Amino acid sequence: MAAHAVPVFSDPRYADPLTSLMAGFLASIGLDTAPAVLSEAGFLEGLRISHDVLLVDEARLAYPGDLLHEAGHLAVVTGAQRKLLCGNAGSDPGEEMATIAWSYAAALYLGIDPAVVFHPNGYSGGSQAILQNFSQGRYFGVPMLEWLGLTADKKTAALLQVSGYPHMLKWLRD
Repeated sequence: MAAHAVPVFSDPRYADPLTSLMAGFLASIGLDTAPAVLSEAGFLEGLRISHDVLLVDEARLAYPGDLLHEAGHLAVVTGAQRKLLCGNAGSDPGEEMATIAWSYAAALYLGIDPAVVFHPNGYSGGSQAILQNFSQGRYFGVPMLEWLGLTADKKTAALLQVSGYPHMLKWLRD
């Protein structure tokens, strides 16, 4: 299968090229980010969800890849739920697994090393296991993404004649 051409994404509001790339991509799929000065620490340093907008404090953002993870939380909930989220995205295990699979697919789509998202200081020490499993095609969270209509596993993709995960059919849940 031929490699896809990734559009060039950029958001000039961010100085860091990686943050700019990710924010530009998020804007292209309908997720808003906004530069902010966050006086209090959120769940992830330098990021805060505020009613379907990801507030980004670049000075405090220790791991730019966290932006894709938090965006994944917004992507897997309904538009109505996105508008209500403030602070933490919640603790639903199914949504967390879908978010991990979504952010892995987004990193690959953008040509970013998934280790940028799954850095050693995240995922309760499990980032290396996530990277190892996903790099070997042992995906979790994909059934949830498929149920949401965002992707298809290999078997379903073959029936639909589309590319399977990590290719995404769409990036946002309706």
